[in-house]
Amino acid sequence: MSASFTEGQVTAIVGPSGSGKTTIIHLLLRFFDPQSGRVEMDGHDMLDLDTKDLRAHMGLVTQDTILFDDTVLGNIKIGAPGASMEEVVEAAKAADAHAFIEAMPQGYDTVLGERGVKLSGGQRQRLAIARALAARPQVIVCDEPVSALDVSIQAQILNLLADLQRRFGLAYVFISHDLSVVRQVADTVAV
Repeated sequence: MSASFTEGQVTAIVGPSGSGKTTIIHLLLRFFDPQSGRVEMDGHDMLDLDTKDLRAHMGLVTQDTILFDDTVLGNIKIGAPGASMEEVVEAAKAADAHAFIEAMPQGYDTVLGERGVKLSGGQRQRLAIARALAARPQVIVCDEPVSALDVSIQAQILNLLADLQRRFGLAYVFISHDLSVVRQVADTVAV
């Protein structure tokens, strides 16, 4: 399979469960290396690139948002440990999370509880997007980011992602089993 991800565009990878969509993400993020073939970034074999530097250019938003029993601030900074408070707030505002964070009892210092149990699915996804944005990536990888959400929240998150892509010119790799979702966001679709 051959696919390219271009700055300022959304590329979608669509297929049924078990077809290898998440495997592609794992290859892009170097969670494991290809057994054959090549994965390239800017014409360079990714095996020749430093894994830490490579991942610094990518943000990740998954279906099952991983949040820790830590503060909102701590959870967002996982994606960018060196981010200043101003950068965290900027990312939260861009992810449409700042208002609900500020409404929490201790704002950014509110402890979320294990897996963010105190938050709705949409709020968890907005925090995941803020985490990804705080790292100032060139590419955001979205692996089934709306499949666990109800239709109205799906639409809000998809609109948010589209707005961020337009504002920041990011490249998105959008993975989904649902072609109707992909058609709402993608410039290029690989099936």
